[in-house]
Amino acid sequence: METNAAVTALSALAQTSRLAVFRALVQAGPAGMAAGKISELANMPPSSLSFHLKELSHAGLVASRQDGRFVIYTAQFDVMNALLGFLTENCCGGNPCAPVCSPACSPEKAAS
Repeated sequence: METNAAVTALSALAQTSRLAVFRALVQAGPAGMAAGKISELANMPPSSLSFHLKELSHAGLVASRQDGRFVIYTAQFDVMNALLGFLTENCCGGNPCAPVCSPACSPEKAAS
C-alpha cells in the first residue's frame, strides 16, 4: 500500500461513526450487511449513514452491491489487510514479532 492510500484510509477511519460502521461490516464478514441494518445498528439516520459510507467507499474500505431492492455493503478485507501490513511492515526493527514482545521491541532498547 502506498503512503497516500494509507493516509486516505486512516483519515476515513478517524471518525467515530465511520469507525463503528467499518467495524460492524468487518464483523458481518464477506456476506456484508444491508444499509438499513447498518443504519439500525449504528443508530444513525440514512442520510448520515450515506455520507459516512461514501467516505469509506472513497477510501476503498467498503464496497456495495445491489441485491434486489437492498444495497449490501461489505468491508474490503484486502484493503484492510494491506493497511495493517503497511502499518506493521517495519515492526520490531524488521525482526519477526511474537505474541509477547521480543527484546527488539523493548522500551529499554528504544530509549538507547
